Amino acid sequence: MNYLMTLALLIAFNFTSAQTDQKIYDIIDNVSADRIKKDVKTLVDFGTRNTFSDTVSQTRGIGAARRWIKQEFETISKDCNNCMNVFYQKDFVTKEGNNRVPHDAWIVNVVAIQKGTKYPNRYIIMSGDIDSRGSDTMDFTSDAPGANDNASGMAGAIEAARVLSKYKFESSIVYVGLSGEEQGLFGGGGLAAYAKEKGWDIIGILNNDMIGNIEGVDGVIDNRTFRIFSEPVPPTETERERQMRRFYGGEVDGISRQLARYVHKTTQTYMPEMNPMMVYRLDRFGRGGHHRPFNDLGFAGIRIMEAHENYTQQHQDIRTENGITYGDTFEHVNFPYAAKLTAVNAINMASLASAPPAPKSVAIGGIVEASAKLKWDKVDGATGYKIYWRDTTSPTWDHSRYVGDTDEFTLDGIVIDNSYFGVASVGKDGHESVVVFPNSIIRN
Repeated sequence: MNYLMTLALLIAFNFTSAQTDQKIYDIIDNVSADRIKKDVKTLVDFGTRNTFSDTVSQTRGIGAARRWIKQEFETISKDCNNCMNVFYQKDFVTKEGNNRVPHDAWIVNVVAIQKGTKYPNRYIIMSGDIDSRGSDTMDFTSDAPGANDNASGMAGAIEAARVLSKYKFESSIVYVGLSGEEQGLFGGGGLAAYAKEKGWDIIGILNNDMIGNIEGVDGVIDNRTFRIFSEPVPPTETERERQMRRFYGGEVDGISRQLARYVHKTTQTYMPEMNPMMVYRLDRFGRGGHHRPFNDLGFAGIRIMEAHENYTQQHQDIRTENGITYGDTFEHVNFPYAAKLTAVNAINMASLASAPPAPKSVAIGGIVEASAKLKWDKVDGATGYKIYWRDTTSPTWDHSRYVGDTDEFTLDGIVIDNSYFGVASVGKDGHESVVVFPNSIIRN
């Protein structure tokens, strides 16, 4: 066997083995449904976590809930030799001009940052919501346990911190409890503005809002499927970018959609028993979630949630009416399912935080040729690059080719007109960045 063939086989072996990194399987195995159950019960027992509820009591209201969450993050940090920076991030909102704000109050988020070893200013974020509500969002005194909406997502973020804090990653990971979601996405808006002010290089935010229900209001029971909501292109795109999309394509290839595809692919690789369902929509019809304020500022962000909702258990006062029991209570949460979706988050954050940065500039050419040419800027930490392509009507990247440590490559025999293309950087352990859709043209 000659030297070049041996080298090619070694590269292929290393690349293939990286697709099933044992560390990722260990992360899945270490997520505990029992710990998530215990945390959801603690959050439910605060009675109400309405954003405008009691902040003084040690046992009831939003104040007690956020203090407990901060204490949990601090305990996790202590267990990993103070590997996380835990703090409150807050903004003041007033009743004036806000028809869903009953009184002036601080919107307080609980943030825990696990700093990266190589790229500390690159962040992948997992969020859950602290707050809950009943039928009337202005009612901040009645019980609103919010077991699934959204103690499940908040417990998931805490559990992900417990598991991932045992490892070191090149990029930073942020675990956060956001407040004020039910009154107007205030917490997400505050943290997104904070991140922009601090100059965070955000890989993306994984917003977890309701990850614990498996039985829909229509009677469907499904503990495998979950939805990934993502917007098609950022609202901050320039007129030049809009014009390029018109002539060269990319209507469904914005940064949030690429993040959604990354989650879809990673889940299918490591958790084939799960059924990730990409939804080509910012959020549910006419509704909103805490990834949107990040999208508004041009950051990548998606919503991860259950596939089948039960509306008798959302935004409902606890009651029985016409034989139907209403209320978002503890017994309706399926904790093994919540653990699975927590693991989905954890493995994607681990993969992204282990990967080098994505190429910032990707150019494409091949007009009137039977080939597609791609060029990109090399990035620090990448040992190679991978070209992806798909049919223009396909939702996922279906074909790929690892091309080694180069900054250009020509795919011979693949007509540029019939496919979309992208490039991802690959690190020494095989972990990949998010795919980058071409943002400039190679002129022939």
